[in-house]
Amino acid sequence: MSTLEIRDLHVSVETKEGPKPILRGVDLTIESGQTHAIMGPNGSGKSTLASALAGHPKYQVTSGTVTLDGEDVLAMTVDERARAGLFLAMQYPVEVPGVSVANFLRTAKTAIDGEAPKLRTWGREVKDAMSNLRIDSAFSERSVNEGFSGGEKKRHEILQMELFKPQIAILDETDSGLDVDALRVVSEGVNRAKENTDVGVLLITHYTRILRYIKPDFVHVFVDGRIAEEGGPELAERLEDEGYDKYVGTAAPAAV
Repeated sequence: MSTLEIRDLHVSVETKEGPKPILRGVDLTIESGQTHAIMGPNGSGKSTLASALAGHPKYQVTSGTVTLDGEDVLAMTVDERARAGLFLAMQYPVEVPGVSVANFLRTAKTAIDGEAPKLRTWGREVKDAMSNLRIDSAFSERSVNEGFSGGEKKRHEILQMELFKPQIAILDETDSGLDVDALRVVSEGVNRAKENTDVGVLLITHYTRILRYIKPDFVHVFVDGRIAEEGGPELAERLEDEGYDKYVGTAAPAAV
């Protein structure tokens, strides 16, 4: 069982005018098997949290702590965080021309596990995971994310999640740009990964539609770089009816 603990996390981003505070004291604990949904308006700092946890160099942690099973995540490099069990499904996955999906997946799996997967079992595992996500087998020979549709990019992210088997998965607006069918397939992939590995999930979203497929245990409302309210699934239902107006009216946006 793994636990990601975030305590009083403050994060700034460098701008032309100097450092700009984005996160203003975030406290959050995510355990194996749990699904936490972070919801909030544009500019509230949700994606900043995801990027800071993953180690994006654009974001500077100015105070606070992040630990995974007691180990200091902030002292780790990006690749060390991945090997420790953190996974980020990016909001805007980058293209990697010239690197095939098949080579990328095997190379990344080798780097995370510290040894290459056995070819026979790995090939079967990849094929099964792609089939479950309704990804054509020819997909594996394409360059990573190059010319991919929005749905293909998001399916590829969840394919990685299923194959890499992280301890904690951070899904940054995985539902953005997906039609109803693609949303269902992607959500099924997340639920399958949870059932098979007991991964803890931090799901960042604006909308409740993905929560109809991926049921959260906890919902956190993010406003102005901090958690403004917490609750269970019923909080998401209330946000569907009421929106974020009552929160936004009391705080200025921080950043996307």
